[in-house]
Amino acid sequence: MFRGANAISLDAKGRLAMPSRYRDELVSRCAGQLIVTIDAVDPCLTVYPLPEWELIEAKLRELPSLREETRRLQRLLIGNAVDLELDGNGRFLIPPRLREYAKLDKRAMLVGQLNKFQLWDEDAWNAMAEADLAAIKQPGGLPDELRDLIL
Repeated sequence: MFRGANAISLDAKGRLAMPSRYRDELVSRCAGQLIVTIDAVDPCLTVYPLPEWELIEAKLRELPSLREETRRLQRLLIGNAVDLELDGNGRFLIPPRLREYAKLDKRAMLVGQLNKFQLWDEDAWNAMAEADLAAIKQPGGLPDELRDLIL
């Protein structure tokens, strides 16, 4: 399971180092093979260990292909998906097109989301986190069924 928000840096080539706390698990689960694609909801990228991505592909394959919404989602997620592999130093390269989509420059946030990661521009992450916190503090900002999750 991947959790926590990690401040990371991209080098001039667009490479970033996977935080060491995740490397062993990624190597054992998927030999360091990752898929990165756009997030269809948030202005960030989503990084999947290959086995998790294969589950997503299987679900997308089962959707009715004559529905425009299905084709749109497939185009966005699969069409932007890129295979990556951790190198010997635990780094991986984010392609320029995907860096542009998420507005990634030098400072980024890698955010664990249990079975995957989100990769955000640091300023965008901070703004989103602040907005999310403000939203759930509003009356009705958190549905009753989710209030039971908060300790």
